[in-house]
Amino acid sequence: MDTLPRLTDSIRIEGFTFVQAPEMRDLLGQSGLLTDWPAFAASWDDLGPDTYMADGGRYRKRRHAVFAVGAEGIVRQPAQPHYQSRDYNTLNGGIERWFEPVTEAIGSGPSMTTILTFCRDLFGRLTDATTWHVETHQFRIEARYGQHGRPTPEGMHRDGVDYVLVLLVNRRNIASGMTSVHDLSGKALGHFTLTAPFDAALVDDARVMHGVTPVEPLDPAEPGYRDVLVVTFRRG
Repeated sequence: MDTLPRLTDSIRIEGFTFVQAPEMRDLLGQSGLLTDWPAFAASWDDLGPDTYMADGGRYRKRRHAVFAVGAEGIVRQPAQPHYQSRDYNTLNGGIERWFEPVTEAIGSGPSMTTILTFCRDLFGRLTDATTWHVETHQFRIEARYGQHGRPTPEGMHRDGVDYVLVLLVNRRNIASGMTSVHDLSGKALGHFTLTAPFDAALVDDARVMHGVTPVEPLDPAEPGYRDVLVVTFRRG
């Protein structure tokens, strides 16, 4: 069975799907090139701190970029703030948040272009939308001895968009980080853990909520981290 229709059916029926790394890497390879992946993954070493954490945490680093995506192509937009209402983000919502931008080399490189192309083609099968407002977020969640990292400090949540991709880029010296998906009434629908680079979750944000358990270092003497790319697609 062709993979894209299967993923489409899973998202349409369940509201989400989990794609393991070998399959996800193959799917991305069908959408474009990943020739800069080593540099793409290494760019997570150069993220700025998230200074908007209302819980006082200093465990999250990030960069952000906005794109207009449609059948005619992918066009990066001028820098703009990330905004979520408190309906979607009770911890950090309600304000415009400005983050350091995704670098030009990473934002225009083969891996990012391939990921956005894949998402456009997949999510386009779920709706008649032809243009999308797309935000990309590079996240590093750090965990140290005595300090857990919270991938979703706002808890179980929706992002206030149409569709979401969460793609694992790397994880080092951490335990846990289990993703749970619930329907809008709070009923648990499934759970899984992104453990290998290219493991991915694809979510229909209008229909389900998701959250990730805190991470902690396996070796308390060494730092640990969880690197993900989050891509949100909202009808343009």
